[in-house]
Amino acid sequence: MASEAETGAQDSSGSAGGGRRAHRPSNRLGLDYVREAERLGPPPVPMIDVHTHIGGAEAARIYRRVADLYGIQRVFSMTQLEQVPTLQAIFGERMHFIAIPNYMSENRRYEFNEGFLRRIEQFHELGSRVVKFWVAPRSTDVAIEMGDPGCLKLDAPPRIRAMELAHRLGMIFMVHVADPDTWFATKYKDANVYGTKLSQYEPLERLLDRFDQPWIAAHMGGWPEDLKFIGDLLDRHRNLHLDASATKWMVRELGRHRRDELIDFYRRYPGRVLFGSDILTSDEHLHAEKSVDNEMTAKASTPEEAFDLYASRYWALRTMYETGYEGESPIADPDLHMVDPERFDPLDAPPMRGKSLPPEILRDLYRDAAVNLFRGVLPGLI
Repeated sequence: MASEAETGAQDSSGSAGGGRRAHRPSNRLGLDYVREAERLGPPPVPMIDVHTHIGGAEAARIYRRVADLYGIQRVFSMTQLEQVPTLQAIFGERMHFIAIPNYMSENRRYEFNEGFLRRIEQFHELGSRVVKFWVAPRSTDVAIEMGDPGCLKLDAPPRIRAMELAHRLGMIFMVHVADPDTWFATKYKDANVYGTKLSQYEPLERLLDRFDQPWIAAHMGGWPEDLKFIGDLLDRHRNLHLDASATKWMVRELGRHRRDELIDFYRRYPGRVLFGSDILTSDEHLHAEKSVDNEMTAKASTPEEAFDLYASRYWALRTMYETGYEGESPIADPDLHMVDPERFDPLDAPPMRGKSLPPEILRDLYRDAAVNLFRGVLPGLI
């Protein structure tokens, strides 16, 4: 674990260490992420990342190198079922799979209904013990395209059938229930279509009471901007846990909280917050001719850019949690431009404010919370 003085990243003085590299959206500061991993040193405990999207054999191997460099011992991934054998060959017991629908299918009506039930069973047979329910507000757009605006709500009948099956199989639920405040100020401005941010939690609270096995609410429960709200939610539902994934979102919003406020939150809820990155890998990141113009895959077009894309997430998260770094984030954050286009460029980034979390909190966040949560269903995780 490195101190602020030991990190080679650009600080508030504007200097940069680790050598100069071509500046990219995932490396605005020209960092050498290999050297930066060396400067950080090993984490206080081997880390468990409970929230990734690993796909593509070539990209997965690049990601594995990044994980090795930054101390990631175990990974939970939302990988398409068809790619599971390939990734098992690459990662072995190091990777655990989260059951998801076939998002790539053209027949979404089937895949979010009977198809998902079938996939849950198939994932379970392969050892999966977590199932993901994606109900971000933009799922409303998908539902409208399917001709039924309510069919992807968390409490819609197809979702309930999937939950009942997963509950019988003894699986843990993961849910993405809300998106950043910046998105509700822009993309989701029409509350008649998307609802308010607060309304996203109404079906979640009902279902937390109905299905009493553990739940993981991704991305700090969808509201890292408001730790009091999330804390109250944890107080009301003892079966609820969080993962702190979505790196740009966490860096921007957790970074705004005072260090003592964040430490108090973690100390109030030991074992309830798990580490996650939300890294997505794809072979489309490796070849310019394959790179497509969408939010998830148009972030890299060479192996070098893919390496920086994946490494930047672990660098930013570990630097925020472990050091006293004060400076810009190396990762471009388009949300700034989306909210205030006159002030920010799409490649601008928010300030990063290191929190230097105490060692006992880092151990819990990085590893112990996940080990304790999954102890009963994945004993080999220890």
